[in-house]
Formats: sequence, structure tokens, C-alpha cells
Amino acid sequence: MAKSRNDIPHTGLKGFTKHWRNDVVAAISVSLVALPLSLAIAVAIGIPPVAGLITAVVGGVVTTFFRSSKLAINGPAAGLIGVIFSAILAFQIGGTTTIEAYQYVLAAIIVAGGLQVVIGLLKWGRIAEIFPTTVIHGILASIGIIIFAKQMHVAMGTQSDAGNTIDILKDIIYKFPEINPYIAIISGIGLILLIFHARISYKVFHFIPAPVWVLAVSVPIVILYGHLESEGTILFGEQFHQPKGYLIDVESNWMDNLPIPDFSKAHTFTFWAAVISITLLSTVITLAGAKAVDALDPYKRKTNMNRDLVGVGVSSMVSGALGGLPVITVIVRSTVNVHNHAKTKWSNFYHGLFIALFVLFLIPVIQLFPKAALAAVLVFTGIKLASPRLFIEIYKQGLEQLVFLISTVVITLYKDPLIGLLGGMGITLVAHLLISRVSIPQFVQMVVNSGTKMRHNQDGSYTLKVRGVANFLSMLKLIGLLEKVPAGSNLQVDLSKTRLVDLTFHEKLIDFRRSQLLTGGKVQIIGLTQHVASSNHKLALRSLILPNPQKTSPRQQRIRQIAIDNGWIYTKEIQVDSSELLEFDFFNSRPLEYKHNVVAGAFADTEIDWELSDIVFDEGAMLSKEVYKTTVQLVHLPKKIASFVLEQEGIFDKLFDRVLSFSSSDIDFPEAPFFSKKMRLRGEDEGAIRALFTQDLLAFFESEEIYHIECNGEALLIFKSLRIANTGEIKNMVRFTEELVKKINK
Repeated sequence: MAKSRNDIPHTGLKGFTKHWRNDVVAAISVSLVALPLSLAIAVAIGIPPVAGLITAVVGGVVTTFFRSSKLAINGPAAGLIGVIFSAILAFQIGGTTTIEAYQYVLAAIIVAGGLQVVIGLLKWGRIAEIFPTTVIHGILASIGIIIFAKQMHVAMGTQSDAGNTIDILKDIIYKFPEINPYIAIISGIGLILLIFHARISYKVFHFIPAPVWVLAVSVPIVILYGHLESEGTILFGEQFHQPKGYLIDVESNWMDNLPIPDFSKAHTFTFWAAVISITLLSTVITLAGAKAVDALDPYKRKTNMNRDLVGVGVSSMVSGALGGLPVITVIVRSTVNVHNHAKTKWSNFYHGLFIALFVLFLIPVIQLFPKAALAAVLVFTGIKLASPRLFIEIYKQGLEQLVFLISTVVITLYKDPLIGLLGGMGITLVAHLLISRVSIPQFVQMVVNSGTKMRHNQDGSYTLKVRGVANFLSMLKLIGLLEKVPAGSNLQVDLSKTRLVDLTFHEKLIDFRRSQLLTGGKVQIIGLTQHVASSNHKLALRSLILPNPQKTSPRQQRIRQIAIDNGWIYTKEIQVDSSELLEFDFFNSRPLEYKHNVVAGAFADTEIDWELSDIVFDEGAMLSKEVYKTTVQLVHLPKKIASFVLEQEGIFDKLFDRVLSFSSSDIDFPEAPFFSKKMRLRGEDEGAIRALFTQDLLAFFESEEIYHIECNGEALLIFKSLRIANTGEIKNMVRFTEELVKKINK
């Protein structure tokens, strides 16, 4: 049931008329997320809240007509809060007010947008690829810490006059006794909703985005506060009065007071430092976001990165001229767009229109939004950007990667994102020099003139022989060489003569392998048998340093023993080639990271082969990324059968099938009411599916545990739940699958 080329939605006006219902439904959800986030971003920076909404409108209405991406959503993003806030602080030296400083920043935003247009027109968008992946994570993590530190005080109803982020974090503890209970109730409930939203499985709860739930709960509390006659509340021995000025300040005549760009500081170093910071970070985040959305796109359409840069550049110029923030690709809203079945880029246009309608007609409602509710949204955003899981994942990639990450974070917190970016790159480069164990001139020679070459073979395939130091500074050359490989062609990458292969370089090779696989080509990476790493991670930096000994966990020992007892084959190492799994509908918008703990065997009576493995996959990407681990079984069928998806049916599934798909997709069987009630069966060829699901097969499903089962016509994908199976569950899964195959083959 994987998407075929014939399923790809139409583009242009034909796509506008054919897919408008899907795009409008998705845009409603996206706009509901964009409304509180756009307000929160502007409030966090300290500028008029409506500036965030203007950015969202421009990101939807303007960007759509220039960009290439089909499913990305454009607007303001939390990732730029640190850059804009730092720029405002830089302009405030000497007594300038926040609004006056923001007017200088607006001018910098316009110039930065113009630079992005130039970069896109000159097709220099690939320059963003040279920034090390871990350093970019460090910049975003530090921005998350800055957001968390500042917004926690808003969420607590306290204030901090500290001069740097570290001291502001300390003040969270020192100021805790001063917490205002009225404010804390709103932000506390909001945080609870945000934390548990992703963990609640009911579709009716997920249909309404988490930030909207926060506002939906906080507005009635605000109204309740307005009717309370109590003089205050006593907490920690102190009396707290009902707060004043705790709602966001959006004037009814907001159009009369919009700040306008001021270019009078264009000759100063501060101005151009702001321009460079905004250009670099917004470009990197936009291109990274576009690549992430491409990975989520069920139809695997590819974005023209240079064209997207032109789109966000033009939009940033328009937004800055109107008093708004830079426009970039925002991953959280893009993920919502994908998960709500948008088809074309018009969903971005509709989302901008809906935000415009909110601004024109819902200002009285927006004026009821408490700052604490928006602070809760941003605190949660900060936690996601700098979550402990990020540091754990980076550590798994190698101890040196954790050093790069933490160094970038520390530099950014004490300086600014631009200095953090340059400092992180510098530390990474010095580490590569030391790990390579060569002199500085040799290192420079291995980077600048490495001798890496591409060869076109007589059989139509290609061979890429990488030499010297393959790190982030080699990325532009690598990209240029990979662009010479046509879609659908085979490529062998030989890394045997490289002194060092860093994570960013290796990540690009893996991404290229995935893209080639979708067009029928294959990419084989060889020559790493003599390289070693400080980690077993698939993307770990590899050099000539002795590796850590690999350890076998108790679970792996048990799986290996089961395999020995049953005559199966067991491989514990990570395997990145999971191409067969990508042919299933489940992975259309869920990027698959890797598989490991692979057990392979065959059913005794039929000799049908199967493979069972632990997999790691993502839902969403970047800020909205959720990482899942589960155990799946892949079974190769001896004959072609109807494609279908079978899963447990929730109470709201039928309702939301109709709302989102405009028709019910569940296939029921009157002769098996229990099966029809508890199971949801989907597929395109209903007649063939009904023929396959005989009375005997239906009875089998009614007597067994519920598994997620998917068939692509030639193979079955089976798993129990979104967690790693224990050894007992593994044995039961194999038994269940063997019985199922027997029923299907009757």
C-alpha cells in the first residue's frame, strides 16, 4: 500500500481545485497551532504580539507562490527567538527602547531576506550543508535553554533582572517562593496538557492541537478570575492578589501602531552582525526543515532548496516591511500539516488566510489569552529543543559529538548564536585535526585537495572514491559529485582511503542512499572495515583510533539463545539498509532510522522466510520529532495477495475517517460482528480483500491478540505495539505469524 507515482497529487491550479478539501482541513489544524505559537514567539521577544501573526500570514499568503516545497508550512519560529532577541539587546546599548531597537532589527530582517533571495538565485543554497549537524543541534539546544529560562519566570509570575541565561536559570530556584498561584495554575495546567497530549491515543483529543487545548482551558480560567471577589490567596506565608496585566497586549487598533523599519544604523557593525546572524540561522533552519518535511512526505516529493530560499527571502522582506519577523520553514506546523493529510502547497496558503481572519475578527478573543498560557507553550518548546534525550542521542553518536554539542551550547549562552555557530565549528575542526593525527599542513591538504573522484563505469554504475579527510568542509565537493549520479543509478562509495569520516559527511551519504532507493537505485558504502569509532552508532565519526569493545546486553543474549534453540540466524549489529520495510504504508511519513537485533528464519511446513528485528523510527522531525522503538516481523509471501492494513479500531476512528477522508475506509463483515467491532480493515481493492478474509481467517483474528498487520501484496509487516518486545512476546509473534500464513495460504 505504499504510495505509487500515479498517486502523486497534482500541482498548480489543478491541485488547487482537485485537493482543496484535504488542504483546507489540514490548514485548519495548522492555523490553530500557528495562532498561539506566533503570538508566543512575539511575546517572548518583547515585541507587539501581532508581529508574530503578521509573519504567519505572510508566510502563508506570500511564500506559497515562490517556494518549491509541497507540504512545508512557513511562518515565525522559536528557533530564531535567540537571534532576534540578541539583536534587539545589541541595539539597546546606549538607552534605545525595545521598540526603537526592533525597528533597526526590522531593517536587518529586510536585508537578510534580500541576501537569501540572492543566495537562492545564484543556487548557493547548498552552502548551508557545510555547518556540522551537531553544531546546529547545539545552537537549537541553546536557544531552547534561553527560551526555557526566560519563559519559566513568566509561567511562575516572577521576574529576573539577571544579565545572562545561566543566572536567569538560577533565579528560577531563588524566585520559587515568590511564585504567583494564579499564574502558576494557568501555566501548570498548560504544561500538563502539552506533556501528555502526545501520549494520549484518542483521536478526538489529537484532532485539536495541543497549544489550542492550552488556550481552550486557560481562557475560561481568565473569565473565572474576572468574577472572583476574593482579595487574594495565601501561599508560602505570603498573600498574593489576583494578577493585573497578565493578558497579552493586543490593541484593537493594532494597525495604527505597527513598528516600521529604520535603516539609520545600516552603516554600523551591530547592524551587519544582525543581518549575518539572521541570514545564516534562518537559512540553515529553513533548509534543514525542508529536508525533514521531504522525509515525512508520503509521496516522497523533493524540494528545490534554492527556490525555497528565494521564497522565504521574499517573504521575510515583506514581513519585515510590515513589522513582522523572519519567515522560515517551521517543522512543528509542517508535521501537523502532513499528519492531517494535506496534499499540496495550497494548505500553506489556506493557513495564512485563516490566520488573517483570526487577526481581523478574533482580536477580542485573542485579548483574553494569558501570557502564562503562551509561556507554557514556549517552556515546552524550550524543553523539546534542549531535551535530555537530545544529549543522550548525541552521546550515542560518540563522546566527541557530545563535546561539540556542549561547547556550542556554552558559547551561545554566554555570547550569541552567531558566535556559538562559529565557535562550535572551530572546536569541531580542531578535534578533527587531533583525531586525524596529522600535521596542520597535511590536514589542510587532505581537506582542500583530497583527491576524491567519481568514475562512471561501463555497466552504467558509478564509483566514488573518497580520499583525505571527509568532514563538513568537504560537503560542497561531495554534493557536487553526488549530483552527477542520475536518479535510479547504482553507486559504490569507497571510503577505504579516508583518514577521517565525520558524522555530517556520513549523514549526507545515508540521505543520498535513501533518495536513490526511492528511484530504484542502490548505494553501497564500503571501505570502513579498517576505520574505528568511539561509538557503535551508524553515523559515528570514524578514524584510526581503537574502538570501545562492543557489549552484549542481557536481552541480546536471550534473543541469541532463542535463535540457537530454533535454528534461526541472529545479528545484533545496527543495519541501516531497511529498504523492504520502506515499501509499507506505515513508513510513508515515518522516517526509519535503523534496525538491529535481527532474527531470520523460515516456517517449517512452508519454508516461507521471515525476519524479525528491533527498529527505530521517527514521527515528525526536528522540534516535533518523537522517536519510537518497536519490534516488527517481515514475512515474504509465496504468492501475491490483496494489499491491506489491519489494526485495532478506536471509538472515534470511523468519525474521523469521514471528517478527514470524506468517506469511510473501514471494511466490515456482517458475519463477523466481533471482528468488525474491534478491528479496522483498510485497502483499495475491497473485493479482493473480502475474498482473502475467509470465515476461517476472521475466526482466527477473533481468537488472537490484536496486532498491527500490513500487507503490500508481496509481504506482511506485523508488530504488537510501539515498544520493544520481550523474548516471550517474540516467540508468540513468530507463532502467531506462522498460523496466520497458514490461514492465508489455504
